[in-house]
Amino acid sequence: MSGFRYGEYEDGPDPLRAPYDVRAALDELGRSIMAGERPGQALRELLRRGVRGLGGLEDLRRRASERAGRLRSSGRLSGTLEEARRLLDRAVGEERAALFPDPGDEARLREAQLDDLPADAAAAVRGLAGYEWRSDTARATFEELRGLLRREVLDAQFRGMKQALSGGSPEELRRVATMLDALNAMLAADDRGEHGRVDFERFMAEYGDLFPDQPRDLRELVDSLARRSAAARRVLNSLTPAQRAELDALGRQAAIDSGLADRLDRLGQSLRSRRPDLDWSGGEAVDGGTALGMGDATGVLEELAELAELDSALGQDYPGARLDDVDSAAVRRSLGTGAAEELKRLRELDRQLRDQGYLSGSRNKLELTPKAVRRLADTALRDVLSDRSAPRPGAHSVSDTGASGERTGTTRPWRFGDEQPLDVVRTVVNAAARPAGPAGRVRLRPEDFEVAETERRDAAAVCLLVDLSYSMVGRDLWGTAKQTAMALHSLVSTRFPQDAVQIIGFNDYARVLAPGELAELSLDWVQGTNLHQALALAGRHLDRHPEFDPVVLVVTDGEPTAHLDSEGTARFAYPPAAETTEATMAEVDRMTRRGARLTVFMLADDPRLTAFVTEVVDRNGGRMLRPDPDRLGAFVVDALLSRRGSGRRARRRP
Repeated sequence: MSGFRYGEYEDGPDPLRAPYDVRAALDELGRSIMAGERPGQALRELLRRGVRGLGGLEDLRRRASERAGRLRSSGRLSGTLEEARRLLDRAVGEERAALFPDPGDEARLREAQLDDLPADAAAAVRGLAGYEWRSDTARATFEELRGLLRREVLDAQFRGMKQALSGGSPEELRRVATMLDALNAMLAADDRGEHGRVDFERFMAEYGDLFPDQPRDLRELVDSLARRSAAARRVLNSLTPAQRAELDALGRQAAIDSGLADRLDRLGQSLRSRRPDLDWSGGEAVDGGTALGMGDATGVLEELAELAELDSALGQDYPGARLDDVDSAAVRRSLGTGAAEELKRLRELDRQLRDQGYLSGSRNKLELTPKAVRRLADTALRDVLSDRSAPRPGAHSVSDTGASGERTGTTRPWRFGDEQPLDVVRTVVNAAARPAGPAGRVRLRPEDFEVAETERRDAAAVCLLVDLSYSMVGRDLWGTAKQTAMALHSLVSTRFPQDAVQIIGFNDYARVLAPGELAELSLDWVQGTNLHQALALAGRHLDRHPEFDPVVLVVTDGEPTAHLDSEGTARFAYPPAAETTEATMAEVDRMTRRGARLTVFMLADDPRLTAFVTEVVDRNGGRMLRPDPDRLGAFVVDALLSRRGSGRRARRRP
């Protein structure tokens, strides 16, 4: 029987993974906006932390950091130097072993020549360049050393060159030389403005196998070579001064012996002039148990540099940052296919929020669309309703209710603007009374439609006055107040569309807030609690709807500290000035004459506030409530529903 193994899916993204929900992502975005963040800032934070079922940029940064940590402990950068010394010592030892049995003077002279070799490996290799080896084994070891240096020098410049020169034949070396000549010529032609696409394609057709990353054009080829060349320089810079000098000399000697020194120098100068922005002088603290060759060490530092750039792009904390700045290919190379797929899905989420009509504007000035505001208001209402542990009489869920009252059993012709439900039976009967059309079809006309008459239901003029002063921000009540206001607006708009609702925010001045303005309202560290002006604006709203039941709800954490003077200028004073209290109480009395009873929600346990609100409710006949700030929305909704269920009150003119 064949065996089965169960575990985490490893071959790319999980095909059974649940897709992310764009609307759920918008809800998370909305919670950040409710807390005072601007839409652009909230979107960046959402993409940073991710959403349910999709990791964010911060998770990718964490994985990139872990990958960089593993690379820094992957091995020692001096591996080529260590291997060169080992092969040199072995070749000299093998030669001494061959000379020892020979009693002649020539053998002693050769031993003296070996004894005089410098301790520096590069100088020793130069000293042995013309040496006539007695031992074939020693000669082969020395040629192995020279081949190692040639391969490592070229592999440090060209990724994968070690494999291309694995045979060590003169033909392979000559092909590399002609490639370098063609590459330098192509770069020179580009400097003169004479390079064309066909020249690059011809070059890649002949030498493309030497470039495993398969660049698509000359710019990508230069970028790849320059990054690797800069990384090779940083490998040398990461060694001790003595190691750096010795390995640099070994590489230089290998390039001279191969006949490539001038070609490589010319290429290096061209790359550096084209990409001076790269780090050509830095180094890295890389250490570990494994000795890394020059090519492998260059690859490590090249990837570390790429991870550093990736970390900066994933951080998105620079002006004009965009998800498109993140290199998908770099993510795939360093973090795998799954990470690249996650980045792709984050970009898709960013795009879907726009394509589905939730966000508009540029990245620097992102705005919520009316569709998004409605969604955020509905979400705020759902959150509030889910927090109502003990619904009061008159409270209703808005998920399955309509706009009209109970049906009377009669119908009438439909008129433009009617919100009553259609009477489908009467509508079809009216259409069927006419002669049938082709093939016996019944066609509906506008005059056929009839609506079911419903009982008239009382309408209310609802005013929510929300304190947005300095103290609300300081007590972290800002987001709660915004959520409550949007939830109330959504409740009235959906459950009681015949009502007239107005949201008024107040600090030093009071102002009417539309749902869109409310959603994008940012933190405002302004001193002043101008309840006087807020009540005046609410009174005007009630006067515009004299036949509606008045419902006035006030949310505040402090007594009034500002009022409007006769010239319309806000006057602030703390402790509150007598003029402020008198002006505010005058507006309370006007509310009382209108028949509007105030419901005041106190969000602070302050004796002065308690005394003020107590006087307000005594003069007005309203109510004072002390809700838990975390459940403010539930209290406000309950208060509205209970007030609407209490029947009409006589309205008197102010």
